Amino acid sequence: MNKKAVPYLLVSPYIIHFLIFIAFPVIFSIVLTFHKWNIISPMEYTGFANYIRLFQDALFLKSILNTLIFLVIHIPLQIIVALFLAEVLNQKIHLRGFFRAAFFLPVVVSGVVVTILWQQLYGFDTGLLNKILVTLGFGKVGWLIDPKIAMPSIALMATWKNVGLYIVLFLVGLQTVPKHYYEAADLEGATHWQKFFKITLPMINPTIFLVVILSTIGGFSLFIEPYVLTGGGPLNSTLSAVLYIYKQAFFYYHMGYSATLGLFFALIILSVVIIQKKFIEREV
Repeated sequence: MNKKAVPYLLVSPYIIHFLIFIAFPVIFSIVLTFHKWNIISPMEYTGFANYIRLFQDALFLKSILNTLIFLVIHIPLQIIVALFLAEVLNQKIHLRGFFRAAFFLPVVVSGVVVTILWQQLYGFDTGLLNKILVTLGFGKVGWLIDPKIAMPSIALMATWKNVGLYIVLFLVGLQTVPKHYYEAADLEGATHWQKFFKITLPMINPTIFLVVILSTIGGFSLFIEPYVLTGGGPLNSTLSAVLYIYKQAFFYYHMGYSATLGLFFALIILSVVIIQKKFIEREV
């Protein structure tokens, strides 16, 4: 065998994988945005009709707004809860290993299973949360049937599901902070909060950035929760962008329009991540 061909032979599995599972789907999706196709009939070229329809689609704009509302609630809540629990679990407490595993357990459980569990908790008449509220003398809350509360309820559930992963990331970041910084601060009489804001936060800035990016990408891909819990209702208040794209593709078989929505939504995610990166690096 020619020795010059060995490197190309070694990288060929990745090249083949890239061409089949990445390059081809992306190129096909872009081509599909200029066509009308319902899977059964042959594709029909429509030019920029799908793009024109996109900017006139009020429901798609609402789905993006719903997703942004979810992110505004979910990301700060995720960071605050994960960082607080990581700070606690970084201390020498009893059963620390057990609590670390317990908080991470929901991450490895199927998203559908977790969603069905929370569906039982959120039930209006039979849900555990409303039963507790009634027992305490309060009225029932329409966790999933009130348009104003449904999306925050989903954001709370998603935080519970994913917080364990970010606790682990923050724990790694906290354990990389040199101990002598805290010892020097103790000699200067610094309080716990002063050490937290002056030492801990600046030192774990890369971890915070990673958590923000992962939370953003994960939040933009919101699908299972509204699909199982509400189906996008009530009154489309929990219709996420990914769920809307899915419905256009597999409920109505508008494959070309769905590909257009997906491409546009991918550009939105890319833009938001780039802005976040520049903002966080500038501020911290």
